[in-house]
Amino acid sequence: MEENMEEAQTQKGCFECCIKCLGGIPYASLIATILLYAGVALFCGCGHEALSGTVTILQNYFEVVRSPVDTLDVFTMIDIFKYVIYGVAAAFFVYGILLMVEGFFTTGAIKDLYGDFKITTCGRCVSAWFIMLTYIFMLAWLGVTAFTSLPVFMYFNIWTICQNTTVVDGANLCLDLRQFGIVTIGEERKVCTGSENFYKMCESNELDLTFHLFIVALAGAGAAVIAMVMGVSVLIRNFVTVKFHSLGKYCTKF
Repeated sequence: MEENMEEAQTQKGCFECCIKCLGGIPYASLIATILLYAGVALFCGCGHEALSGTVTILQNYFEVVRSPVDTLDVFTMIDIFKYVIYGVAAAFFVYGILLMVEGFFTTGAIKDLYGDFKITTCGRCVSAWFIMLTYIFMLAWLGVTAFTSLPVFMYFNIWTICQNTTVVDGANLCLDLRQFGIVTIGEERKVCTGSENFYKMCESNELDLTFHLFIVALAGAGAAVIAMVMGVSVLIRNFVTVKFHSLGKYCTKF
């Protein structure tokens, strides 16, 4: 009988411990981190493949040749964008971990797990600095989202013309790369409706795949913006809670 009572108390203690651990999870920070990782993964992965598809389209259908000398042409810019994507993926992988750690250390539920704690001036300064950094990242991702919409708009125009080839069959429409600033004014790199390259490009998988990859990359950038907005909101809420902790018992699970 006594053994059964001890076993019941042990099970109850484990259950209460699990509930207390689950209560200490900063769910809003967790959701923001997961959304950030998903958005960055979509943007970096799909953006990288979309840039590779753009190179294929430029070389095969617009007959753009990579410059043999070290000049800043469109292919060099695409290579630079790829390296930027590598840096963004690595930087925000580390930042996501820091965002989650900040959420754990500033949540009031830690107090119930490990006892009372004191918030130092240095800790408040670190939280304020992290809020400012997250806000800057949010503005940066807004710029990235706006910049990513440009190739989506360009490919949408090309894709629409290809989808309506029967309508524009009698017209003489040309896709001139000089209009988009991809090549210099002196170079004439264009594909006109009715030409062989135009029909090959429209029937190829590269155009359709690259267009939809840019759309997914744009959606990933938008998800990162939402994650940054959530992160800023959570950090500000936690900072205010920690700052005025001495005025009363505040408990946040953000």
